[in-house]
Amino acid sequence: MTAALCRDCAGLTETPPPGGRCAQCGSPRLVAHAELTQLSLAHIDCDAFYASVEKRDRPELLDRPVIVGGGTRGVVLACCYVARLFGVRSAMPMFKALKACPDAVVIRPDMAKYRAVGREVRELMLSTTPRVQPLSIDEAFLDLAGTESVHGGPPARTLALLARRIEREIGVTASIGLSYNKFLAKIASDLDKPRGFAILGRGEALDFLAGKSVGLIWGVGAALQQRLAGDGITTIAELRQRSERELILRYGAIGRRLARFARGEDDRAVDPDAPTKSVSVETTFARDIAAYEALAAQLEPLCASLAGRLARAGFAAAGVTLKLKTADFRVLSRSRRLADPTQRAETLYRAALPLLRAAADGTLFRLIGIGADRLAEPALADPPDLFQGSGIGDQRSESGVSDP
Repeated sequence: MTAALCRDCAGLTETPPPGGRCAQCGSPRLVAHAELTQLSLAHIDCDAFYASVEKRDRPELLDRPVIVGGGTRGVVLACCYVARLFGVRSAMPMFKALKACPDAVVIRPDMAKYRAVGREVRELMLSTTPRVQPLSIDEAFLDLAGTESVHGGPPARTLALLARRIEREIGVTASIGLSYNKFLAKIASDLDKPRGFAILGRGEALDFLAGKSVGLIWGVGAALQQRLAGDGITTIAELRQRSERELILRYGAIGRRLARFARGEDDRAVDPDAPTKSVSVETTFARDIAAYEALAAQLEPLCASLAGRLARAGFAAAGVTLKLKTADFRVLSRSRRLADPTQRAETLYRAALPLLRAAADGTLFRLIGIGADRLAEPALADPPDLFQGSGIGDQRSESGVSDP
């Protein structure tokens, strides 16, 4: 039996209504699925969040293409769906975005405002279920198993009501993906944007995944995708033809994920206490920089900013990662473990300088960033020591174009 849910009034029927409209409110925005009342794990993602917040606060921009980002040297942090019709995308260089959509309204990001709105969205999620695992400022996994008696209906109906509250009370829209595990729920939330509600159940998961690119699987970046293609694996169906043991032997630890996700399997629970893994800051230059001294001058205030963020977030850094983006948008990163965790800007800067010196080989860079990882308790930060320890365990990596 295929149940149907109205996304506007949350009316629930055992069968899709005739005529394709809700019998209670007349809305055509129905979602119907055989497993609709059985599934309880969801991914919620706000639609074009930064741009949506700006349009909420400036209603005159409602029908205008809006880009949130830096100047001509920066990149697009977010763009509305109108701008996307012109080919504008997140992480696109600003000069390309403005060439594609010259009439766009460009707004400098207001991260404090976005964080505040994100907290409001999170509070509404938490009023629905305590099992909320944030992924970013505007998205999270929710586990609604066992909430039927609390909310008087299945999780799908509760999610529709939540999306309506987010839209009415906060003024931004959200899309929902509902499934039986996190991997598929996150995929589903992107299938029907904006204001979407998509379901991937056990009945169709394998067929749905079969023809999709292996790049759909978390952790499969450009390099691994190219390696898989070299082995004759470009689709998830082709991945299924290899055993888990074979994939682990060939690709290492990620082989297990490849095998299980390809079969629609993901046993990761929604973890409300999942730890923050890193904190970072970065800046894009007005002009490309190659000289070590000039790069170091840009790095110093970033380390001060990073130290402040660590202190406010209640973390100390036991490792640092330097990020540089070349003029042709290649990303280079160098990481270093510290002898002791720190919250001090000077220590972060001193640890990053050797990494920068090794990278500054005359290449022109358009961006520099510094990140704190291996996060530790602040009580462990900067222990008194007669000797200044040095970092160990340098690691280097390069990749192609990536998000800023």
